[in-house]
Amino acid sequence: MGDTRAEVILPTQDLRGDIGFFSKQLGMRMDMIYPADDPAVAVFSGHGLAVRLDAGLDGPAGRVLIRCDDPADFVGGALELTSPGGTRVAIEALQQPVVMPDTVHSFVVRRLKDQAPWVIGRAGMHYRDLIPDRLGGSIIASHIRIPDGGPVPDMVHYHTVGFQLIFCYRGWVDLVYEDQGEPFRLYAGNCVIQPPEIRHRVLFASDNIEVIEIGVPAEHVTTIDHDMELPNGPANPDRVFQGQRFVHHKADAATWQPFRMGGFRSRDTTIAAHTDNVAGVHVVRRGDGAPEWAAHDSDILFTFVMEGTMELQGEGRDPYTLEAGDAFVVPPGMKVRYAAPSDDLELLEVSLPGAFNTRTGEN
Repeated sequence: MGDTRAEVILPTQDLRGDIGFFSKQLGMRMDMIYPADDPAVAVFSGHGLAVRLDAGLDGPAGRVLIRCDDPADFVGGALELTSPGGTRVAIEALQQPVVMPDTVHSFVVRRLKDQAPWVIGRAGMHYRDLIPDRLGGSIIASHIRIPDGGPVPDMVHYHTVGFQLIFCYRGWVDLVYEDQGEPFRLYAGNCVIQPPEIRHRVLFASDNIEVIEIGVPAEHVTTIDHDMELPNGPANPDRVFQGQRFVHHKADAATWQPFRMGGFRSRDTTIAAHTDNVAGVHVVRRGDGAPEWAAHDSDILFTFVMEGTMELQGEGRDPYTLEAGDAFVVPPGMKVRYAAPSDDLELLEVSLPGAFNTRTGEN
C-alpha cells in the first residue's frame, strides 16, 4: 500500500489573508498552493493536522481546535481567533483538569425489574445506568455485562477521573495495568481501583461476565494510548498516580468486622487508605443483632445489592423491597434502615469520601 494522507477541507473567504494567519500566527507549514498566478487553494500542516483551504468552496466557516501545553504562550495567549477567511480557532490546554461538579443530593432507588435499558458502549460492552440523575454529574455508576465470553476488543487506554472502581460481580475478567506486572484474573467478589490516568486494557472475559463500575465525575474522558504496550517494563506496584495507588482487593484475604450500621458486618477493601480517603468501598453482609436506623454525613453513599433481599426503609418514604441487581443512593442526613435482611444478603457500598460519620438511633 502506497503513501496515504488525509486533509480537512475548509472554505475561505480570504485565502491571501489566511496564508499569513495559518503560517505566521498558528505556526503551520504551507505544503501546497495553486494556481500560482491567482491562488484559490492552499494546504497547511502542523500540530498533527492538515488543512486544505478552498476559496471556491461554499458553506459555513470551519472550526479548528488546537490543544497545547501552555495556551498562554501560544499566539499571545488568545483562546479564540478568527482567520481572515472566516475559520474559527480555539486554543485550550492539552491536559484538561478534572472538574468535580457539586453533588446534587437525592434519594435514588434503581431496581433491576424496572427494565432500565441496556446500552451498547465501548468495546461492545452492555451498560445499565444505576444512578439516572448522576447526582448533578458528580458520579456515574454502571452495571456492565459482556454476554459472550472470549477476547475483548479493547485497546490500551486511560481515564481522566478523580476516582474509578471496577468490582467484579459475576464471572471473571483478565486485565493488565501499567506498572502492575503481568495480566491477572479478576474474580467475582474482587475489585480494583484504577487510579487517574493509569494505562490498562481488558483482555479476556468469561461468559456472562458482570461488573459494577463507579466513576467520578460522571462525565470523564477516555483516551487511547497507541504507543504503550502492556505489560510494560519491571513492575512498580508502589507507584502513585495523582495521589492514588493501584489496588487489587481479593475477597479470600479480607477480614470481616462490625459494620457502621448495627446488625451487619463488612470487609474493607483498603481503598480509602490507598486513595488518601478519596473514597471507601465495603462489602456488607448480615451480622448479629437487629438492623438499626442510621444517617450519614458523607457526600455520596451508593449501594448495590449483589445477593439476597432486604427492605429499604427511609424516613418520609415508602419502603422498597430490594433484591439482587438493585441499587440505591442515600443523601446525607437521611435516616434509613436495612430491614428484613435475608441470610444471604450481600451489599456493595461505595462512599465519597472514604471516612465519614454515622448517626444511629430510632427513627
